[in-house]
Amino acid sequence: MKKNIYITTPIYYVNDKPHIGHAYTSVLADVICRYQKLMGKESFFLTGTDEHGQKVKQAAIKKGISPLEQADECHLRFKNLWKKLGIQYDRFIRTTETMHYDFVQSKLKELHQKGEIYEKTYTGWYSVGEERFFSDNELVNGKDPISHRAVEWLEEKNYFFKMSKYQETLIKHIKTNPKFIIPNFRSNEVLGFLKKPLNDLCISRPKHRLDWGIPLPFDNDFVTYVWFDALFNYQSAIQGKHYSDKSPLWPADYHLIGKDILTTHAVYWSTILMALGETLPRHILAHGWWLTDQAGEKLSKTSGNALEPSTYIEKYGSDSLRYFLMRNMTLGQDARFSNELLVHSINRDLANDLGNAINRIHKLIHSSFAGKIPKCNTESSQENITKAEEELKQFAMQCIDNTQNLLSQFKLSQLIEEIIASISQTNRYIDKSAPWKLAKKIKNNLENTGDAKDDAKDIESSKNRLAIILYHAAESLRISLCLLYPIMPQKVKQGLDILGFHQKPEISNLKWGVLKGDEEIGSGGALFPRIQD
Repeated sequence: MKKNIYITTPIYYVNDKPHIGHAYTSVLADVICRYQKLMGKESFFLTGTDEHGQKVKQAAIKKGISPLEQADECHLRFKNLWKKLGIQYDRFIRTTETMHYDFVQSKLKELHQKGEIYEKTYTGWYSVGEERFFSDNELVNGKDPISHRAVEWLEEKNYFFKMSKYQETLIKHIKTNPKFIIPNFRSNEVLGFLKKPLNDLCISRPKHRLDWGIPLPFDNDFVTYVWFDALFNYQSAIQGKHYSDKSPLWPADYHLIGKDILTTHAVYWSTILMALGETLPRHILAHGWWLTDQAGEKLSKTSGNALEPSTYIEKYGSDSLRYFLMRNMTLGQDARFSNELLVHSINRDLANDLGNAINRIHKLIHSSFAGKIPKCNTESSQENITKAEEELKQFAMQCIDNTQNLLSQFKLSQLIEEIIASISQTNRYIDKSAPWKLAKKIKNNLENTGDAKDDAKDIESSKNRLAIILYHAAESLRISLCLLYPIMPQKVKQGLDILGFHQKPEISNLKWGVLKGDEEIGSGGALFPRIQD
């Protein structure tokens, strides 16, 4: 993975409450950035809210407030939700900021002076829901092809960006940069779209129809199209910002987006940047949709079945929701969401596997070694190390390598599977080693032994063996928890404390042997109580 990463989410529209789709994209960005930091690298994470456009004004009118009041109210909902979800962004941009307003106007002026924007009268079908025009052949059953809402026939003067001029250049760029759009089949979708003649892009709306937007600097009777305004946030938000080594943030390394806005990013944004003579983002990563479990319909505001993340955070905790979102969506594919699937994932992976393993080890260390991680680096301990310990250590080290490899491909679902497999391996090791039997044997021997030298030797040997088992299980679980830290930061911190590791996970402790012995373990308790639902 690159040393420095500038990663973005879409900026979210402020006409309604944030839903599970918004949460997924932002958690995904947060997890990637946290992994970047875990591996000793640097990241810059941008998110924010898209605050202009017709839908925002309509939502404001419905409430009897101004569009800015609507934006002020809604943007806080996103900020508050991101705080609940533990999302650590570096910059939260609002498109109503003066800085962004001025930046967009400067780019409009530059394109106009270059002859990339022209004026003409346009006649076509307009969708209020999508805030854009569609041609006859783009309509589906007489409605817009994206939100399936009604369209209206409009004829008006507008300004257009010469998008068609860059069609062949864009095709060439996509073909020569196969990882420009991820995953690959989304790249093929865009190339399929570009086989048809590309129309120029209408980038204005007359003020008599919509005045809530950024005015065109060359014609004050018009405001700019909300998408043209919104896309520039990726540049306006980072003006004057650099990485710690002074290298520039732009171009963005990853634009994280839902598949429904792929065209606006891969085509609109790319051609606008080409017209300005600027570098394109390195990658556009388009993820799938969350669907209802039974009917397989998209969860969205338009469908009326959107899910509010706060409901699940309050019921199951933010880390459990973060885990489910990362575990259950394969990059680029759609995934199903339901309360039942979420509960099953928590119980199976977190309560049964991870939580149970930590709890068993904690109890035995507490009862057999006075609450301190046992040492196993003495000569007598080394003699008692078996093939089972070597295999457990190997498995944990291989998990570190596999995690880094999968992270470089953003295969987070598979990455989690690797970590869970390592935890399962630890559980199998504990089951086969049966440390509770050794603990019981030691206790019985201590209660019944006399001064016999053989009895003392047997007790010492059993203690050494028990120390080896508990140390190896604790160290293996510590590594698994460190690798899970970007996904579940709060719960992992608690789990590490239970195992006597009181540091922040980082690249320097992603290795075997960090626990030395004698570390005080934290208080126990069920890290992930099993949900009876």
